[in-house]
Amino acid sequence: MPASASPLCVGIDPGGGRPPFCYAALDADLRLLALGTGRLADVLAFTAGQSRALVAVNAPPRPVHEPAVANPPPPTRRAHVPLRPAERLLQARGLPTYHTPARAEDAPPWMRRAFALYQRLDELGYRPHPHPEAPRQWLEVPAEAAFAALLGQASLLPAHRLEGRWQRQILLSDAGLGIADPMRFFEEITRHRLRRGQLPLHLIHSPSELNALVAAYTAWLVLHHPEQVLTLGEPATGQVVIPQGRSDGAD
Repeated sequence: MPASASPLCVGIDPGGGRPPFCYAALDADLRLLALGTGRLADVLAFTAGQSRALVAVNAPPRPVHEPAVANPPPPTRRAHVPLRPAERLLQARGLPTYHTPARAEDAPPWMRRAFALYQRLDELGYRPHPHPEAPRQWLEVPAEAAFAALLGQASLLPAHRLEGRWQRQILLSDAGLGIADPMRFFEEITRHRLRRGQLPLHLIHSPSELNALVAAYTAWLVLHHPEQVLTLGEPATGQVVIPQGRSDGAD
C-alpha cells in the first residue's frame, strides 16, 4: 500500500441478523470511528467513500476452485471438498475455521453474502492485500480464529452467550481498542435492576459487532505492527490473516 496518510482499518462481518452486515472502522490510534449495521448497499456506500482503506472481511472471498480432472465422478449430495490450505493450517493449529465449499450454492447464506461483497469491492477498485499500488485493499480475517489467537488458545466461550461476548470484548479492550470497558457492566448492576431484569446489555457488543471489530483490529496490526500477524494459505486458494498468538499450538 503506497505510503501517505494512514488508511482507515475497516472490519466487516456478513453473518449478522437483520440487517445482515456489520462494519467497524478504526483510525491509526485505534479510535472507533464507525460501528454500524446495514445491508450490502450500506456497507458498499461506506467503503466507496474511503480514499484509503484496508478492509478485513470475516469470510472467504469465493468458493474453492478445485483443479479440473478428467472424467470427474458425478456430484453427490455430500461430496467431499478438501479444506483450503489456509483452513487446514488453522485447523492444524487448533484454531476454529469455517469450511469453504466448492460451489456458491452449497455455501451458507452468510458466506454467499460475503462472495457478493468481495465482488462489489473489486468493482470499487479494492485489491487483495498486499498490493504495492492500490490505496484500497481487502483481506480475509476469520474472526473466531483471530479471537482464539488473541486469547492464546482455542478455548473460546460460545460467541452468542453473554459470557462469550464479555470474553471477546475484554480481549479487544486489552488490545487497546477505544471501546467500552466490559467490566462496567458489573458496576451498573444493582439488586433493584436485577429484580426488574434491567441489565446494562448496551455496554456489551453483539457477536457481529465483535467480529467486525476484531477484523478491523487485525487490519490495523497488518498496517502498523506486521510482525504481530500471521498469514496462512496460498494466494491461489486464498490467504487468511490472524493476530500472532502467544501460544497457537504449532511451531
